[in-house]
Amino acid sequence: MSALAAAARPPSRPWRELAARLRANPSFMLGAALLAAMAALAISADWLAPFDPLRGSARARMTAPGATYWLGTDHFGRDILSRVMHGARLSLLIGLAVMIVTGLAGTAIGAVAGYFRALDGPIMRLMDAFMAFPPIILAIAISATLGGSVTNVIIALSIAATPHTARVVRAAALVAREMDYVEAARAIGASHARILVRHVLANSLAPLIVRLTYVFAIAILNEAVLSYIGVGPPPPTPTFGAIIANGRDFILEAPWITLAPGLAIVVSVLGLNLMGDGLRDVLDPRLRTPLR
Repeated sequence: MSALAAAARPPSRPWRELAARLRANPSFMLGAALLAAMAALAISADWLAPFDPLRGSARARMTAPGATYWLGTDHFGRDILSRVMHGARLSLLIGLAVMIVTGLAGTAIGAVAGYFRALDGPIMRLMDAFMAFPPIILAIAISATLGGSVTNVIIALSIAATPHTARVVRAAALVAREMDYVEAARAIGASHARILVRHVLANSLAPLIVRLTYVFAIAILNEAVLSYIGVGPPPPTPTFGAIIANGRDFILEAPWITLAPGLAIVVSVLGLNLMGDGLRDVLDPRLRTPLR
């Protein structure tokens, strides 16, 4: 009877099974919780931040953490907690924008290069030229050339991250274009655009999603580097890197200035990396474990 009931049971929906696997993956759940906590602080900064992040107080200069200033103040008397909360908003926004731009550009470039044999060589040689430079060095050069602003930082970090993303999508497209179902789609007259979207890109989603979580994390780190060396968003805009840069000359007298944004970076990047590991475990059929 149980066998008959199991046979009569409707098949589970793929999205429900994916959600169940994600909930059962401790790495993904821990990473999602850490990222959600940082996102909640960033979104609610206007309401929860106790002070204006840009307004200082001469009387409160270099105040140690206490009842009034929970994370202390910097050398201008600005509240570190308020600056970190608003900095989280901007840093996460930049990371999200870089992930989206890189995902769109890298997917388009990689899919076209992997599917059309004649375009593969020229396109990937151009990507190789960009990859000859370390991504952070390339981002610094582009941001310094364009000038310090949020938009220019997003452009610089996206250009630096796109070649690696394009290679990931290209690798999946090279495999997908040789599959029997793609040959069948060509035989029945399906257009190249339809084959790219319905078959090639659909089978590239798993590695692309995992790659984009890494792009999000590395964009937060690289934005902090750009802000730290002065080619990021212009001061007094609060970002993680700018707050750390403000406290580097006072690391012995007031270590809390650099400690708080440093921990925020660790939590954000750790959460994204854990999510990426969890997504890889769930989406890769070679690593997938059966649900209990």
